[in-house]
Amino acid sequence: MRILHVLDHGLPLQSGYTFRTRAILKSQMRRGWEVAAVTGPRHGAIGTALERVDGIDFHRTAPVKPLPAPFGEVREIAAFARRIDAAVAAFKPDLLHAHSPVLDALAALKVARRHKLPLLYEIRAFWEDAAVGNGTGTEGSLKYRATRALETWAVGKADAVAVICDGLRGDLVARGVPTDKIMVSPNGVDLTLFGTPLAYDAALGHALGLDGAEVIGFIGSFYDYEGLDDLIAAMPALVAERPAAHLVLVGGGPMEAALRAQATASPVADHIKFVGRVPHTEVDRYYSLIDILAYPRKRMRLTDLVTPLKPLEAMAQRRLVAASDVGGHRELIRDGDTGTLFPPDDPAGVVRALAGLLGDRGSWEARRDRGRAFVEAERSWSVNVARYAPVYQMLTRGDASVEPWSHAPIVHT
Repeated sequence: MRILHVLDHGLPLQSGYTFRTRAILKSQMRRGWEVAAVTGPRHGAIGTALERVDGIDFHRTAPVKPLPAPFGEVREIAAFARRIDAAVAAFKPDLLHAHSPVLDALAALKVARRHKLPLLYEIRAFWEDAAVGNGTGTEGSLKYRATRALETWAVGKADAVAVICDGLRGDLVARGVPTDKIMVSPNGVDLTLFGTPLAYDAALGHALGLDGAEVIGFIGSFYDYEGLDDLIAAMPALVAERPAAHLVLVGGGPMEAALRAQATASPVADHIKFVGRVPHTEVDRYYSLIDILAYPRKRMRLTDLVTPLKPLEAMAQRRLVAASDVGGHRELIRDGDTGTLFPPDDPAGVVRALAGLLGDRGSWEARRDRGRAFVEAERSWSVNVARYAPVYQMLTRGDASVEPWSHAPIVHT
């Protein structure tokens, strides 16, 4: 099986998008499939047209001159399609596997039809909802509705569709997409890369002033929808109940300046620490310091539909998880079992949940065991990658008689 993955961006850039991509491609390679990838103009400046990173071959598309929408997007799609076409000629894949956003699917669709290749389109989030979450779009606007219509059209033209969670699947079904055209490929953790928790890093903890602290942490990107302002707002009341409580924020993003200003103005500013961005190879050192990973996402369409990756990483690292009760978190966390859910958009609810966990240390080890077991059994990429097998086989064989595979059993190898 030879699969060409069509991507918005890829390694060596670091993001949740590239980490999921790496996990998929490396797991497929371990399965014996031959894979390559082609990244789009939005990847940014390129050194060479073909680059090998971490054992994966990436065909690069040069950036294009920006133009006002929609002319810029049309130019991007055309340039990307030309590069995908060249990659197809060089790699000779059996199928194309395009990953969101929808621009990638549109570029891949042109090439797939030209070469009579099947196309699987994988959606990690709807582009219009991601724009709202990132603060660059408005729900219900003309642009939002046009993007949604384009996404629906692309899904209709693809030969099969993958989504990362049941929330996205349900939304597509409500749009009229046949159930048996959609597979769920959930977020997961590559346990070969991120599966062995480190012992507590005492030197790092001392350097951050965390000796003897009860540590709440967040590791990820600082977008408004992550609700980190609610977490910072909860700290004065939490420290009043748990004087040893400290908050450690690792990462960066659009909300960083506002969050730093909020923390500086807090009466417990000395209990809130910003680490900044760290290399992914160093992230496990920070996980080792944190007792509870907190994910206070705000309630909105994006967070109700889409499952994040970070809570799974935390469970794999045997950390406790507390998260807001939104749809994306409910697909990952069983309240009171593998984690704790609290009301979204509610700093007082954050305090109750975190104080309760910090005061119930006797339950920690069993919760850590259950969280880790959940990842190993249901969200490890060594398990998840097998979900693609029946879909790929159906597409490459053109066998419409294959049993519906939207909930196909996982094939263990």
